[in-house]
Amino acid sequence: MDVQNFGKVAVLFGGRSAEREVSLNSGRRVLAALLRQGVDAHAFDPAERKLDELAVFERAFIALHGRHGEDGTIQGVLELMGIPYTGSGVLASALGMDKWRSKLLWRAARLPVPEYALLSGTSDLAQVAAELGLPLFVKPVCEGSSIGISKVKCASELGAAYAEAARHDSLVIAERAILGGEYTVAILGDQALPIIKIEPGSEFYDYEAKYLRDDTAYRCPCGLPENLEDELRQQALEAFRILGGRGWGRVDFLMDEATVTGESRAYFLEVNTSPGMTDHSLVPMAARAAGMSYDELVVRVLALATLG
Repeated sequence: MDVQNFGKVAVLFGGRSAEREVSLNSGRRVLAALLRQGVDAHAFDPAERKLDELAVFERAFIALHGRHGEDGTIQGVLELMGIPYTGSGVLASALGMDKWRSKLLWRAARLPVPEYALLSGTSDLAQVAAELGLPLFVKPVCEGSSIGISKVKCASELGAAYAEAARHDSLVIAERAILGGEYTVAILGDQALPIIKIEPGSEFYDYEAKYLRDDTAYRCPCGLPENLEDELRQQALEAFRILGGRGWGRVDFLMDEATVTGESRAYFLEVNTSPGMTDHSLVPMAARAAGMSYDELVVRVLALATLG
């Protein structure tokens, strides 16, 4: 493809969300890759510049994470301005950010999701623990990068876990822990890339395990039987499309522990519609396993930019 056809490109990163530092890391790497490939790319931090300054750009690469960056907000701005942008549209971005409503859609489409309950200040936490079982995870509904998440091993910990999640979002969800392994599927266009298995050195795949620690192991090949991996890649594409996803993204799922028959089952966890692009990030790893360099991945994502 002729990169000159992209015109003047804004790389949006930074922003005001709790994931600002991760976004700065992603955006700088994306910008450097585009410049290496000869793209007329420019840094644009919505926290430091007025959005009407975007009017001079012909295309946008969204490397924002979290609120106002991958929840449909900036996508709506770009739609109004008529600037093609990378990733999913307004509705899919909003749904992907919302751990509760995405599960409602998946459950309606008969895709398996972990059992869950919405929590509030008046919830009977002992009853929630009894119904979901322990351990379980408590999360803000609309945050990413594992911000505000707690693993709860006994019912007495639920109150503190709820308070921590509620600091980040008014909606809080508790999910039954699925402990047979965490996996992710990167999506690029109509292609599901090789699955990666995530093995954190910490209690679970929290913020530090994602971005700061060096003892998190990433397995690709993921170790699943080939026929099962192919099936799960197709299910991940379906899960992505059910939410309206397009362009690129990432679908996370969990495997339960094998039953007495040796069978295990996948449970879809969440979608990331503006995945990280840092040196610890999963989509670049999957692309590399598929024979694609970081620079090639970035250019291919930009080529998929669209409106509507």
